[in-house]
Amino acid sequence: MQRSLKDYLMLTLKGIGMGAADVVPGVSGGTIAFLVGIYEELINSIKSIDLSSLKLLLQVKISAFWKAINGNFLFSLVLGIAISIFSLARLITFLLENHPVLVWAFFFGLVLASTWVVSRDIKKWTIKTILSFLVGAVVAFYITVATPTETPTALWFIFISGAIAICAMILPGISGSFILVLLGKYYYVMEAVKSFNIPVMLVFICGAAFGIIGFSRVLSYTLRRFHDITIAILSGFMLGSLNKVWPWKDITESNILPDQLIWQGIALMIVGFFLVYCLEKLSGKKDI
Repeated sequence: MQRSLKDYLMLTLKGIGMGAADVVPGVSGGTIAFLVGIYEELINSIKSIDLSSLKLLLQVKISAFWKAINGNFLFSLVLGIAISIFSLARLITFLLENHPVLVWAFFFGLVLASTWVVSRDIKKWTIKTILSFLVGAVVAFYITVATPTETPTALWFIFISGAIAICAMILPGISGSFILVLLGKYYYVMEAVKSFNIPVMLVFICGAAFGIIGFSRVLSYTLRRFHDITIAILSGFMLGSLNKVWPWKDITESNILPDQLIWQGIALMIVGFFLVYCLEKLSGKKDI
């Protein structure tokens, strides 16, 4: 696909949106990718990093390798994601610590609208797609109520954490950041980013690369062979994850009825909902 400089700048902006979502435990960068119409190209581009393309790289056929993996597309997105993560890590953690209700209210509206938008991509609702939707919702809900565990900080576990979290990060509705919370490594990894801890970041990135290259093949296959069922599961993931992003919680992090900042929270839910609606309209579900 031929793209102009403007198109690649737009891809970088979309990467920034994905990175911002991935920083928040409960929101998925995959959701943003789906909304702005680049999800399937992203999965297929990652899948193209295989033995054939790596052979071109080893033969120093850089141009052929870059073309084979859709390099301009991936580079623009990764650049945006990196910019977002390194620039927003401090801001997001500050807002979550000091204004949690308002942050979660915004993302609740975003995820709710995302569920509606993604489910519209299902061509025909059948018993199979309905059951798939329900399974996705139940699995995501279970993940959100799972108890975070104490885990080691050894580099081998950081590698495994990266491999597991990245699979969630590219799934709409399943937050890679929240998976890191469950693994007990969210704040550890975020602190490594903020303090620029090179060994931890490098091992985490290697684990993420290993995980995403393998998992992208599974997603690409299911989207191609079982499109409606896969989209139904992903939509269910989003619905089930709403439990995690409900803004009002008690000191034990259990959901409660709104007890503070009610109108501000509702207003930000509406803002989040309409932001997704506008993104979907602007993208037109076309790759840009």
